[in-house]
Amino acid sequence: MPRTTQIFCASTLYGAATLAAAIEADSFPEADRRVLLVCNNAGMPETTPAVDEMPGFAPLRDHFDAVLSWNDAIRPFHPGAWSPRPDDIPLFERYLRLLWDLGDDRVSLVLESIQVNPALAIAQMFTDAPIDVYADGLMSYGPTRNKIDPLVGTRVRRLLHLDLVPGLTPLLLTEFGVPAQIVPTSAFLKVLSRLGDAVPRLPALPENAAVLLGQYLSALDILSPQEEEDLHVRMMRGAVARGHRSIVFKPHPTAPARYSRALETEAEKLGVDLSVIDLPVLAETLFEKVRPGLVVGCFSTALFTASTFYDLPVARIGTEPLLDRLTPYQNSNRVPLTLADAVLPGLEEKRGPDTVPADTLTDLVTAIGFVMQPQIYPELRSAAERFLSEHFGPRTQRYFKRRRLTSLGLPGGIPERLAFLPRNATARRVVRRARALRKAVRR
Repeated sequence: MPRTTQIFCASTLYGAATLAAAIEADSFPEADRRVLLVCNNAGMPETTPAVDEMPGFAPLRDHFDAVLSWNDAIRPFHPGAWSPRPDDIPLFERYLRLLWDLGDDRVSLVLESIQVNPALAIAQMFTDAPIDVYADGLMSYGPTRNKIDPLVGTRVRRLLHLDLVPGLTPLLLTEFGVPAQIVPTSAFLKVLSRLGDAVPRLPALPENAAVLLGQYLSALDILSPQEEEDLHVRMMRGAVARGHRSIVFKPHPTAPARYSRALETEAEKLGVDLSVIDLPVLAETLFEKVRPGLVVGCFSTALFTASTFYDLPVARIGTEPLLDRLTPYQNSNRVPLTLADAVLPGLEEKRGPDTVPADTLTDLVTAIGFVMQPQIYPELRSAAERFLSEHFGPRTQRYFKRRRLTSLGLPGGIPERLAFLPRNATARRVVRRARALRKAVRR
């Protein structure tokens, strides 16, 4: 009987920790061999440490019989850009089986972000391997960003995810009827605790410090570098306004050093203590070791782990303007951004939390999912129409674009008989003249 091999793919330490927690929770059947396939998707992988080179990885290694590198297997190509030509797939499968000593093993795959490379390329290589998908963060609550070849999608057995937003079920891959399965929180926290113990000694941090989470949004073309620096400064000012005199900045591992320097300048002006954590460690390690008094970010997944798993006070900032400028509407960051804006309290809000009622959150995400991907989820139209008819208003309209609603014929869009007006120059001139005459009469 052939040997069974499970190949687990991970591009982040957070994802690898999720896999380790799922293994400890017996979420996978027994196998003769378990392999961790590390994918370094950084823009310049040669200058960025891979998952197995990061502080804290050592406890995760014990969950696998071998650690392999996808980057090494396809060098000199970049993992995010390369995929095999259809005619070459049989050749590449034989190459990988030889390279990784798979022989005639029965292979099963555990992948993240299956709709894009490198996960999609790996799924295409092993044409008959069953697939489990796991969620590394909040994107699984949103729709599948691209149409997936049924030869891949129909092989997916389930979606494993952390319960970051209790009560909310992921929309990802539901077009193939894929069920969602929660990775137990207790198992995940146990893994994170061991990661924290394996990290080199963190600098001593004061009690009741506010932790600021950097995301390097300029690398995603969501903000300009200057706008992102300004956002970090606003985080600091907001935390100080709440009474925190000690600030800890946790930059994104690939963010430039100037972000820290901008905060140092602001800290001097405000007269507060600033610590910068320049070790490439998970934010959850800080939550475990330091227990901050406040965690501030934009729409980082770590805000939800802090709130849901560690019961820490959190606040978001900068989400509403980003909702308006995030393009295209189908951008896969839209649902994580929406969840942060809808669920978490605002840092600069003075009238208390302005959050979306919990009993409407599922309907909101369903409506956004349809508006983002109507061709993939046509069956969600009636749910979207119902939500928009009942709840489209001052608090929820920020999550939708009127032009998008109009093009889909949904409530909240511009009525069809008036849809020509925004694009009609003559109509706009008439309106401007009418307004000018009205002002002149009032004088």
